[in-house]
Amino acid sequence: MQANQLRSNPGARKDRRRVGRGGKLGAQATRGHKGQSSRSGGTKGPSFEGGQTPWYRQLPKYRGFKNPFRTEYLEVTLKQLDQFEDNSTVTAESLREKGFVRNLRQPIKVLGSGSLSKKLTVQLDAYTASAREAIEKAGGKVEVI
Repeated sequence: MQANQLRSNPGARKDRRRVGRGGKLGAQATRGHKGQSSRSGGTKGPSFEGGQTPWYRQLPKYRGFKNPFRTEYLEVTLKQLDQFEDNSTVTAESLREKGFVRNLRQPIKVLGSGSLSKKLTVQLDAYTASAREAIEKAGGKVEVI
């Protein structure tokens, strides 16, 4: 006997029911009686809400533009910088040691809220104009990395 001569026994495999082709299994062909779902092409898509205005048309359109390349800064205030010792250098690592910043992957920006009374050398990524002015007014130095 060859592999191409193998056959299952007669009657072992039964043909599946082919509904909707005339004969005893024709008529509704498991579609029930009448109605939208019994017709050909009758069923609507999953977003159809029975003629009600769909949710995606009820919502207002999203306005504006969100720049995917925008750089998001971690923020540090002058009030936080005032907690460093006088004449010290402030870097991203020293901010992390004090607990003002968690991760060092994002750039850090100094904001001008609060006041600074100590002379510091600040080596960070960005500064607001008021923060830069306050650091230099206190006798410190601003260095952009």
